[in-house]
Order: sequence, then structure tokens, then C-alpha cells
Amino acid sequence: MNSKFLGTGVALVTPFKTDLSVDHEALTNIVNFNIDNGTDYLVICGTTGESVTITKQEKQDIIETISKANNGRVPLVLGIGGSNTMQVIEEIKTTNLNGMDAILSVSPYYTKPTQEGIYQHFKAISEASPIPIILYNVPGRTSKNMEPETTLRLANDFDNIIGIKEACNNVAQYLKLLKDKPEDFLIISGDDDLALGVVLAGGAGVISVIGQAFPKEFSNMIRLGLEGHAKEAYKLHFKLMDVIGYIFEENNPSGIKAVFEALNLCQDTVRLPLVPASKGLKDKIVGYINQY
Repeated sequence: MNSKFLGTGVALVTPFKTDLSVDHEALTNIVNFNIDNGTDYLVICGTTGESVTITKQEKQDIIETISKANNGRVPLVLGIGGSNTMQVIEEIKTTNLNGMDAILSVSPYYTKPTQEGIYQHFKAISEASPIPIILYNVPGRTSKNMEPETTLRLANDFDNIIGIKEACNNVAQYLKLLKDKPEDFLIISGDDDLALGVVLAGGAGVISVIGQAFPKEFSNMIRLGLEGHAKEAYKLHFKLMDVIGYIFEENNPSGIKAVFEALNLCQDTVRLPLVPASKGLKDKIVGYINQY
């Protein structure tokens, strides 16, 4: 089961038209672009998909569009998470999960629970979920780090918690998880800039933002890393390093949408309180792509 999530997953954007409605045609094109160029699995309605501004009906429509475009070609992971444990469980129970291979569930944000609170939150979600769960730790957004001890406790206690998307941006924390994890538990990088190093140290791969714009190069880089070919993999890392920095310079997903606009895959429209990338950042992105 866990081998489904080795390699490169991408946290798909939700493209919008200028009237802020979901651009399903552009979304279909992005899905095909990724699958055709080596992306191993797709993550639906995560942070990069602007999930906090998506309505329940829009989320259902987005799932349908991606599922149809995918047509069973690669595994699908659905973002279902939040700070209200009961509400997360209700969404799991009322969502048609047919065709979904796992749930990606973010650690509670804003409420800043203790480590025991985080554990109990995911314990309740584990007991409610009919499909595997990938935890998501992103302290830069949640204001609360899920400590390695909490992650490892969950990994050991619940068979359907199969991995973590770790976005701590802390090499020592990654190494602690890799050293002490159960054998089949997946440590998936959520930091594009650290992903290759994590893979070379024993990680399972990445759930990437930039990977969806450069799927061939990024997935090749991760594949080389998984095979232990560090020198060849780092050649691709260095080629992508500048644009990885650019897309997080202001905010995500405004940066990656500016890349997609330059690649003519979708507009750069985002929903408030996000705003599109500045002209200065767009100029750097366009310059990179022209040189690339």
C-alpha cells in the first residue's frame, strides 16, 4: 500500500478564472501535464489548492474534475483537515472517498493544542477514516510544531496512519523521524528546498509545490535520489533552486500561479486575502523560465 506514495506527489493548485470561479479546463490541463511528465501522485485541495477559500460544492466539483482527468492513472490524496476535530470527522464520513487512496490531514492550526491534543485529534481521525491517512506538519502555518515524539507515537499506534508530510524546514527533525520511524512509515518532505536531502537520507519522496510546474525535472530528481544517485540528482536540484526560492518569496500559491501563468497553463488569479505575485517577482519568474 505505502509504495503508492514513493516519489513525487504534487499539491495541486486550484486555477481560477478572472471572475474567481474555478477554471476546470485549466485544472484538467494541469493534471494531464503532470501525469504525462512523470508525477507519481496528486494531492487535491491542500494548502496550495487554497482549500480554506473553497466551498463544499466547489471541493466536490474539483474532486470530480481531477478524478475524471486522472482516470485511474496515478494515486489520489484528498486534503481533509482543520482545527475542529468533530468537523474533520464529519467531512470524512460524508465525503465520497471512492477513488481516493489516502487522506492528507493537517495538524490543527490557530488553536495551538498541546502535543497530547494533537495526538488525540489524529487518534479520533484515524478511528473515523476508512482509508489511509498521511499526517501533515507545517508549523509555519499552524503556529504549533508536531514534535517527532508525537508523530512517532501516532505511527506506532495506528496502522492506517501510514506517513507524514513533514514541512518543519528543520533538518534535525527530519533526521530524528528517519532514525526512529517504523520501517514502513513514510517520511515525505513538504519542503521543496530540502526534499532531495531528505530522500537521500531515507525519505520516501516529496509532496511538492514547484514539482507541478516542472514535473519531468523534479520527479527525475527525486527518482535519482531514491536510487542513490546523489551527484546526478543535485544537478537537477541546482537547476531548480532559484525558482523554488521565488515561488515562496511572497506567498504560496501566488508564486506557483505566477509560474503557471508564464507557462500558459492557468491565470495567476487567487482569492482574497491572497493577492497575485508582485510585478517584481513575476519579472524574476519570467526571466528564469526564459533562461530555463
